[in-house]
Amino acid sequence: MIFILISGFQELYKQNGLTDTVISQFQKIIYGYYKNSGRNFPFREKISPYYVLISEIMLQQTQTSRVSQKFLEFIDKFPNFTELANANLDEVLQAWQGLGYNRRAVALKNIAEIVVNEYEGTLPQDVEALKTFPQIGHNTASSIVSFAYNKPTFFIETNIRRVYIYFFFPGRNDVDDKEIMRLLKQTADIKNPREWYYALMDYGVMLKKTHPELNKRSKHYRKQKKFKGSNRQLRGKILKLVLKSGKISFEDLKKEVNFETKKINKVVHQLEREGFLKKKDDYIMVSK
Repeated sequence: MIFILISGFQELYKQNGLTDTVISQFQKIIYGYYKNSGRNFPFREKISPYYVLISEIMLQQTQTSRVSQKFLEFIDKFPNFTELANANLDEVLQAWQGLGYNRRAVALKNIAEIVVNEYEGTLPQDVEALKTFPQIGHNTASSIVSFAYNKPTFFIETNIRRVYIYFFFPGRNDVDDKEIMRLLKQTADIKNPREWYYALMDYGVMLKKTHPELNKRSKHYRKQKKFKGSNRQLRGKILKLVLKSGKISFEDLKKEVNFETKKINKVVHQLEREGFLKKKDDYIMVSK
């Protein structure tokens, strides 16, 4: 049924352009799918600025299926900005294990400290203010404002991009995000942006299964690098070992991770510079 509707929609758009009728039909299709097949997540059930921040940083580079349980564990251990700001870094990194890209955990703790010390414990509702925080760019800042405060913002992420390419650019390759952004601003439900973006993203997830080629038609498509043997894999292994042991000698570290010594040295130095690790008496440990 959906695909008959889409075919009719695309023909309507081709003949008439972006009229009020076309926009209305687009929104009806997206909301219709969401009403019947929308996804349920713990971070959608109880909305608060703190919960939205945690989930959005977690979701930056991790699948929702992995985030759901970790989100619940994380907010149970650190239920608010104050608890997170006052926590030790090794506690935060331990709670983060399994999500990867550990610099996000450090950024979350830093953000909590900023919110507590500079914003009286209240997360800003302004996109530009949020963009000054670590690990928060335009897309994350915009999603936080829309999901936490239900205020209209405009941003494009993978699932949203997939939806607009499918509906408005049939047969097109090299679709530019600038073209998508123009359409997004004209078609968004600004009265209820939180539900609108939930609906768009859920529709995009469905399209990933039925039309996996869609994002490859974006001008901004980049193939993800292999994880096995990468610096990212090594970083995760080193940090996991240090957290587990409390401290570890460089020789023992080399035996455990089974990577080239030169590569291990480079990654350890990177983790030191970024504030994750420190060396003391030939041992490597987590920075406090």
